Amino acid sequence: EVQLVESGGGLVQTGGSLRLSCVASGFTFTRYHMSWVRQAPGKGLEWVSGIVSGGGVAMYADSVRGRFTISRDNAKNTLYLQMNSLKPEDTAVYYCARSPAFDGSYYSPEGQGTQVTVSS
Repeated sequence: EVQLVESGGGLVQTGGSLRLSCVASGFTFTRYHMSWVRQAPGKGLEWVSGIVSGGGVAMYADSVRGRFTISRDNAKNTLYLQMNSLKPEDTAVYYCARSPAFDGSYYSPEGQGTQVTVSS
């Protein structure tokens, strides 16, 4: 059974930082590209960032480029998202997701997500 467990969210002021983690199990983590996606209140899922299976290449949505950094530790089956210079518009539930390709696509999130709230 595939399990993706996100953590690290919380309440932070504008300009603050958070580091999200996603621990994966139930599948071969090293075979998958991975993504972070988010869902703001009343809106659909938005792709945020992706990283290749080996971890050497990443890409970002325009809205977060230069502020967020995605990384992974394949030895620990863990995906990370370092979020700096947070803005109120970053408020959302953040999910990690497996990706079928390194092109901004992703499978439906399979975890419970972690809430990030940025106060102004």
